[in-house]
Parts: sequence; C-alpha cells; structure tokens
Amino acid sequence: MASSPEQKQVARKTVQSSLRLVMYVILYVAAAAVFQLLLFDVLPGYGIALGDYAVYGQVLLALGFGYLIVSSISAFVYWTLRVRYEHPVAAAVRNLSRILGLGALVASIAGGVGGAASGVALGGFIGIVIGFASQQILGQALAGLFVLITRPFKIGDSVNVAGEEGLVEDITTLFTIVAKPDGTKTLIPNNAILGGKIHIKPSQ
Repeated sequence: MASSPEQKQVARKTVQSSLRLVMYVILYVAAAAVFQLLLFDVLPGYGIALGDYAVYGQVLLALGFGYLIVSSISAFVYWTLRVRYEHPVAAAVRNLSRILGLGALVASIAGGVGGAASGVALGGFIGIVIGFASQQILGQALAGLFVLITRPFKIGDSVNVAGEEGLVEDITTLFTIVAKPDGTKTLIPNNAILGGKIHIKPSQ
C-alpha cells in the first residue's frame, strides 16, 4: 500500500498531467486558428500568398501538438494507474498507450491530408505499415503487461525461464532481466516467457 506522501504525489501528478493535456489541446486549437488567420487573412493583405502551403503547416502543427497531447494522455494514464498499481505495471500501460496513440496520430494525419477515399486508403496503408513494424514490440509490451499483472514471479526470485537460469533482476515493458550465476545478464523477451515453462526455485 502506498504511503501518504506517495499518495499525495500521485494525486498531484494526476492533476498536473490532466491540466497539461487540456493546455496542449487549447494551445493547438489557438495555434491552428492563428495560422489560418495569418495565411488567409493577414498575409494576403500584404501581397503574400501562401495558401497553397497551408497543408504543410497544418501537418507540422498536428504532428508537434499531437505528440505532446499523446504524451500527456500517456502520462495521465500512468498516474491514474499508480493509484492502484506499482510503477512497472503503470509504466507498461503508459508505453503501450503511447505507441498506439502515435500510430493513430500518424494514420489520422495521413488520412486527413489525402482526403476522402484517398485519405482512407493512405491512412489504412500507413496503419498497416505501422502495424507490421510494431507487431513484435506491441506483442512484447502486451506480454510484459500480462507478466506484471499476473506476477508468475517477482524481482529477486530464482527462476528458469526460456532456458535461462538466474535471479530476476528487473521486469520491464519489453524484457525480463535475469542475472545469471556467472555475472552476465540476459534480457528475455516477455512474449517468450509467456510461451514457455516457468520454473521458480524455492527460496533458501
């Protein structure tokens, strides 16, 4: 159970992350409005026509603020989960939400730029590319999340997993780190752990 100071920190960070999220959304809307005003109302009055380049500016704004917004959502998810879960579980969900959020951001921007049917096709194609590129990472992240939630073993246990024997030193989103008797450390992908036998030696 988290101590009182830790609970206060979690509550404070949750509020800060939610406020940061709202601030980035408001800033994005304001920046997009100012950008449109400059390109189509202010600059044409001075004989500067940059309307043809508006889409590039909009894409840059969407990418920049989109990344900040996705990061803020991930931070909010992390601190919300920290109320009930320890850091490894919350961090795993945070990393997974960031990966999915960035993939959705790129696909939606591609769809918006292409417009209508071409936008859907382009967004779908990029989504497929991102899906194939991140399939292994997402698989490992999900496996890591299951390992952290189900807790088949914990840090400090003497185990034999995926053919590797040693002490569990750390459990991250993608890997479980096992320290072997000879001093070497082995990073075992979490999806390999879920797919194989787990031997936990009794504590001495």
